Amino acid sequence: MPQNKKEIQSLLGFAGYYRQHIKDFASIARPLFKLCDKETVLEMTFERVRAFESLRQALTTAPLLLMPDFKRPFKLYSDSSGDGLGAALHQVQIINDKPVEGPICFISRKIKPTEASRMECLCLVWALGKLNYFLE
Repeated sequence: MPQNKKEIQSLLGFAGYYRQHIKDFASIARPLFKLCDKETVLEMTFERVRAFESLRQALTTAPLLLMPDFKRPFKLYSDSSGDGLGAALHQVQIINDKPVEGPICFISRKIKPTEASRMECLCLVWALGKLNYFLE
């Protein structure tokens, strides 16, 4: 468990490197990112401990990502919540002679206060901008 802001920043930097492997990374890590604000008192509340445990669990059990096959079509799933945007790029590939749909990557970010309205549209536009090189 991180004991100070520097350790929290270090943890978030490490976890951020693997954010494409973690579904809903921004939503999971949001309480820990709030601890990095100068005005925030370092107090490990239930929500922050749960965020730490969820992030640790996600890092140790991240799903197996498929390598993209640019000859096959991709599927883009997007979603928004009250505090973040998320998207998953999937593809159906043949594995052991069976069609299997699996993730290629995950992307997520928290929303800005000015973006709070029309979030579903914002999420789709943002995801298309980030992953446009996979899509036709």
